[in-house]
Amino acid sequence: MTTATITTAELLSTIDDFTRAYLEALFWAETDNSDENTGGDPIEDNYEFDDLDPDSLAQAIDDCRRFHEENAADLALYDHPQWTPAELGGHDFWLTRNGHGAGFWDRNDCLPEDAGQRLTDAAEKYGERCVGVDNGIVYID
Repeated sequence: MTTATITTAELLSTIDDFTRAYLEALFWAETDNSDENTGGDPIEDNYEFDDLDPDSLAQAIDDCRRFHEENAADLALYDHPQWTPAELGGHDFWLTRNGHGAGFWDRNDCLPEDAGQRLTDAAEKYGERCVGVDNGIVYID
């Protein structure tokens, strides 16, 4: 699907809490690779959601929608006093699929261990995504 006629702003107006949390985790956990020695700054330090490439954003929205639909029963098991299941689920989907050392598998304080393992397995099937910045545009490959 090409989004040549759909803008990033239009796409952002359609996202749900799960997808918003997924994007927030991406912007928090990834760097802009602006410095060879340190990897650069966190994406969130210099960019906003409006800087996302529309095609990348459309793919992220679709991945989040499919993952949420396929795993709704396990995601609903989150029990946390501060964050909703959608917020934790979106955040953990980004972290887990990209091997960040945190995610579904280590949420035993608010998610049953067996559900965490099922969600981990499901997220890993989606594969890793790489993030890059070119001319002020954030791309997710």
